[in-house]
Amino acid sequence: MNHRQRALAVLNYESYDRMPIVHFGFWEQALARWADEGHISHAPYETRKDGMPGENEVAWKLGFDFNWNTRFSPEVRLYPPFAAEVLQEYPDGSRDMVDTEGVVVREKPGADCFPARVKHLLQDRASWEQHYKPRLRFCPERIANCRVFTPNEILPFDQGGLSYLRRDDREFPLGLYCGSLIGQIRNWLGVEGLSYMMADQPELLVEIIDTAAEAAYQCLEAVLRTGARFDFGHYWEDICFKNGPLVSPRFLAEKVGPHYRRISLLLERHGVRITSLDCDGKIDSLVPLWLDNGVNAMFPIEVGTWHGNLAPWREKFGRRLLGVGGVNKNVLAQDPTAIDAEIERLKPLVDLGGYIPCPDHRITPEASWDNVRYYCDRMRATFGG
Repeated sequence: MNHRQRALAVLNYESYDRMPIVHFGFWEQALARWADEGHISHAPYETRKDGMPGENEVAWKLGFDFNWNTRFSPEVRLYPPFAAEVLQEYPDGSRDMVDTEGVVVREKPGADCFPARVKHLLQDRASWEQHYKPRLRFCPERIANCRVFTPNEILPFDQGGLSYLRRDDREFPLGLYCGSLIGQIRNWLGVEGLSYMMADQPELLVEIIDTAAEAAYQCLEAVLRTGARFDFGHYWEDICFKNGPLVSPRFLAEKVGPHYRRISLLLERHGVRITSLDCDGKIDSLVPLWLDNGVNAMFPIEVGTWHGNLAPWREKFGRRLLGVGGVNKNVLAQDPTAIDAEIERLKPLVDLGGYIPCPDHRITPEASWDNVRYYCDRMRATFGG
């Protein structure tokens, strides 16, 4: 079996020869550390992002098979994006910048976390109509200008990329990025701004959701009309934190749920029956919303301080709920004993079927090269192959 066949067999409760060894990418600082130690070559981080040939080179050397977050991404976001612009620089080297979503962020030198958001341009109907709504219209360039990542090369969509997407003999699973129906809006507004708009301007918020969802649908429909074939759909949301959702589950079910359903039906008409969703944090109260609307694979199932786990969801929702993730990435910064214990913890989850273990986020700078190699070796020894 190849890696694509293995992954689909696991998630369809079919027999397979071994569990695929899956990852979710690497922090830039981890790659830099490993390069300094001589394990890999120095290369720009931009060449080693999800699914790129440069990332595969690192992953395969460690013993991973593929990154679950490998997908074709039509431009379902703001198009064109806002132009990045430096607004102000400070004596300590920090600077305020407009990012590609129109948000003013403060970048600090040497910081290894996301920059703080200082100001949000989107606040009312005037800013929506002027700056955001025009960037959510469909145009053919949203697809034609995209690149296709194959295991060993990057192809323009109209110069070999589409031919690759139409192939049914690919060795690795490939997803179709379905966008973000609420997480990106949270970015545009900020958590506080989203909360205020839900209370003070609900009609405007619903219009924003509907417009963003329609832009995503039109992009996906145009891609699928070309005959491109995909193994799964994939969303990014990040709408939870350590204690639960940042938005009312009832509101999401009423206003966002129908859009998930509509896209799910589109994917199903084109043979795509697995749809995963990337949401960090404690997602338990949102799993029913996603599952009821066709999103049937949770990813990356963060362990965190709240102990995210597929098992209680499976007890509640049965075999229709799939999972990719759930491996506590922090054990890769500890020792082989901790890694062994984590893999042992996963055995009952693997036995449930429909589940592929994967580190629950990008591998951190604290993880040693030898520990990650050990993890991959132990996963193969434990789960076949």
